[in-house]
Amino acid sequence: MNKTNTAKAALRAAFPATVPVMTGFLVLGFAYGILMQTKGYGVVWATAMSALVLGGSIQYVAVTLLTTAFDPLQAFLLSLMVNARHLFYGLSLLDKYRGLGRVRPFLIFSLCDETFSLVSTLDVPEGVERKDFYFWISLLNYGYWVGATALGALAGSHIPFDTTGLDFALTALFVVLFLEQWKKRENRFPGAVGIGAAVVSAAVFGPDNLVIPAMVIMTAILLGGRKRLCA
Repeated sequence: MNKTNTAKAALRAAFPATVPVMTGFLVLGFAYGILMQTKGYGVVWATAMSALVLGGSIQYVAVTLLTTAFDPLQAFLLSLMVNARHLFYGLSLLDKYRGLGRVRPFLIFSLCDETFSLVSTLDVPEGVERKDFYFWISLLNYGYWVGATALGALAGSHIPFDTTGLDFALTALFVVLFLEQWKKRENRFPGAVGIGAAVVSAAVFGPDNLVIPAMVIMTAILLGGRKRLCA
């Protein structure tokens, strides 16, 4: 099988797996594009944010940051807290992304919650190259997000929208992703640890400061459990 046929086979295998992400991103990206448009940022700015930042939740937060007095330190710390989970995503995918050659930088750049969920749980189909399969999953999800943002910004510039509640769409998607992960028995313990850490952190540090403490608690528990299993 030549490279073209291999790539097509990988695309055919990857696309059905990304359809749920596409439906979610069409809503989320569209809503984000509308929000950016209503705050005075046009199609170019909204699309560039999605294409270059690809931050999902932090992009929603950035809508507020961009429309208030800018504080670089606050923006940095907030971005770090919101996206700290990507550090753990990257570490867990080291083996899967090892030896993938020229596509590896793009896979790292385009890694998001939904792509991580698919790459970490799906088995590469027989007859499909691992590199091509992961590349198409990443590229398709990236395209869904950027394209939906552009459509939302375009629609927002021509049609008046009531944006009340649009920012909750992201929370809803995270709940769906968590429930999908919970279906696998081996994912239930980490999921329970995450819920417990978030509850404890919220109770001790408050809802506005729970992210970093919760991540520290989760890391300590999961690494401690792994050491015991390896001992």
